Amino acid sequence: MSKQEKSGKSRKRYSQQHASMGSGFHVDKLQLQRYISSMARKPRIHLPGGLYHVIFRGNGGQNVFLTDADRYRFCLLLQEGTHRFGYLVHAFCLMTNHIHLALQVGDIPLSRAMQNLSFRYTRWLNWREKRTGHLFQGRYKAVLVDKDSYLLELVRYIHLNPMRAGISTSPDEYRWSGHLAYLGKEFLPWLTTDWVLSQFGQSIAKARVAYMAFVFDGLAEGRRPEFHGAGADPRLLGDDSFMDKCLSDSGRRPLYLTAQQIVDTVCLAYHIDSSILKTKSQQRKASEARAVAGWLAHKSGCVTLSSIAKLVNRDVGSISSAVRRLSDRIQEDPELEARVKSLDTASYKHIES
Repeated sequence: MSKQEKSGKSRKRYSQQHASMGSGFHVDKLQLQRYISSMARKPRIHLPGGLYHVIFRGNGGQNVFLTDADRYRFCLLLQEGTHRFGYLVHAFCLMTNHIHLALQVGDIPLSRAMQNLSFRYTRWLNWREKRTGHLFQGRYKAVLVDKDSYLLELVRYIHLNPMRAGISTSPDEYRWSGHLAYLGKEFLPWLTTDWVLSQFGQSIAKARVAYMAFVFDGLAEGRRPEFHGAGADPRLLGDDSFMDKCLSDSGRRPLYLTAQQIVDTVCLAYHIDSSILKTKSQQRKASEARAVAGWLAHKSGCVTLSSIAKLVNRDVGSISSAVRRLSDRIQEDPELEARVKSLDTASYKHIES
């Protein structure tokens, strides 16, 4: 029998099989559309100042770090990204076949920064190993987290990842996370630790002790699905108001603040020269202005307390304490609350003009 005859018989048999199915064989178009819709990838959410839990996994479970030199290279690229893309790194943990990051973005979307990071690291490792192909598994995972509610817990969760994986018994023993830098045992200038530590004490020494106790309190904590996008919207973790803010255009600010712009706005509102803020004067007006500048920096998510402290000639501990006291006063003084929040808007108008 020729190939054409065989092909003709196969087509005939295929037609007969489908004809025998009758009207019972049909496609529910509405169900199909719903299925396709559910399978479609939702767009990334960009929130200036937003905190993201980012996870990279090796393609097919393969290792993404083969030597310590690989980890050093990844950290170098991460550091370069803080300058090039303006994000802050609050925590990180480099495992063998996956990576956890707590990143806070500025004006530049997370996607641009992470695509650059993954591309450059993959290119470097492939060049060194003389190979080609994908290193990471599809798209990186990114959950936009409410930093006011979850920043401390997320940092702890990331730093305890080696313990949950069973490769270390203590976070102090694992080299490739931000934990040791939080304790002052390692110097990583690109890691932002001041915001977290300022929540644990006025002095850096007391803050580190309290931070360490907080981390060890979480040793028995297992995997937390919400940090991996297990909520109603896998892109978000927060209450309803936070989700509404993230999903609405009104919750997004396309402008990126700097520490100098914040200080300039505060000085203009308080009718004082910036040089006054640098003096050792404890005049109430100047003290409140410094605290407000720190509060605005924390609120913006784009500026560190360290950068404000440098501009006003104070240490970060005193600025964080001033911000904490101001926050307490705001709760009890509606007039002060209105004044400070009006400056939050004014700081953005200052850079639009």
